[in-house]
Amino acid sequence: MHPRFFFMKKNTKHLTITVVIIIVFCTILTGGSLYMIDYSLRPINRGKDMSASELYMREKYPQINSWLDSLKNNNLLKDIFITAEDGIKLHAFYAKASRPTKKTAIIVHGYTDNAIRMFHIGYLYNKSLDYNIILPDLRYTGLSGGESIQMGWLDRLDVLKWIKVTPHIFGDSIQTVIHGISMGAATTMMTSGENLSESIKCFIEDCGYTTVWHQFKKELKEQFGLPSFPLLHTASVICNLQNGWSFKEASAIKQVKKCHKPMLFIHGDKDDFVPTYMVYELYEAKPQPKELWIVPDTDHANSYKNFPEEYTNKIKCFTEKYIDKD
Repeated sequence: MHPRFFFMKKNTKHLTITVVIIIVFCTILTGGSLYMIDYSLRPINRGKDMSASELYMREKYPQINSWLDSLKNNNLLKDIFITAEDGIKLHAFYAKASRPTKKTAIIVHGYTDNAIRMFHIGYLYNKSLDYNIILPDLRYTGLSGGESIQMGWLDRLDVLKWIKVTPHIFGDSIQTVIHGISMGAATTMMTSGENLSESIKCFIEDCGYTTVWHQFKKELKEQFGLPSFPLLHTASVICNLQNGWSFKEASAIKQVKKCHKPMLFIHGDKDDFVPTYMVYELYEAKPQPKELWIVPDTDHANSYKNFPEEYTNKIKCFTEKYIDKD
């Protein structure tokens, strides 16, 4: 056999092996990325179980029961459906205050939650502070449509749609606070950087993340022991193809930099799901006016549960600075 032929045959074999390895790697990477998208954006969704959500809320926050029963028995808790710009059906609950008022709250729920799972904050505003309230179901939750969770980024556009709807429900002179928890807080912050109606007076974010990228990076490491490269990068590309946004694009921290309306930041000092350090980065990025409350001995999304009276008072004192009394 000619040495040159042997050399070419050997190189061809090495090239074939290399190509096979690359194909196998790309297949595994693509499969892993698709799994990550399904795991994070199409999880088993407790937010679809309406009856279980209400039972959970009644047991966790028993103070809401008489208020919720009164709303239901007197047909004061209403449903409203609208259509998003891309044709998705969106749902919200709403209830008016006990008397005509301009004070209104848009209340945004968290990851795999739904509007029902924010009834404790609805109670705070409607019962304790006598506000009009509207509680949207974000996409892929409750009675809203959609094929996946949008982590707040696409949801911010839906919140803008709800902002336009609220004057038709509660009157043209309303003054509104947007209040979100966890992913709802990220949605609130992402909304805050948009061009907003004058009716939006302030924001309250409770334990929201800085960016989807950093939240997923943390979860990828903690749950699976994996680095961000390359899986997070390819999953982000697939998300962009499927949903029209990337993980880095979905940034609360970039949005709050553009927000000059007042914002109250709330975060538990023992939050390890959305780590407490994130709130300091968000607070630093936000221009004045702003306030920060680090809640002691509190993990993720339990600030109101642990300190209901202090939480209510914080909200009352903050909103009264920017929303006129009737």
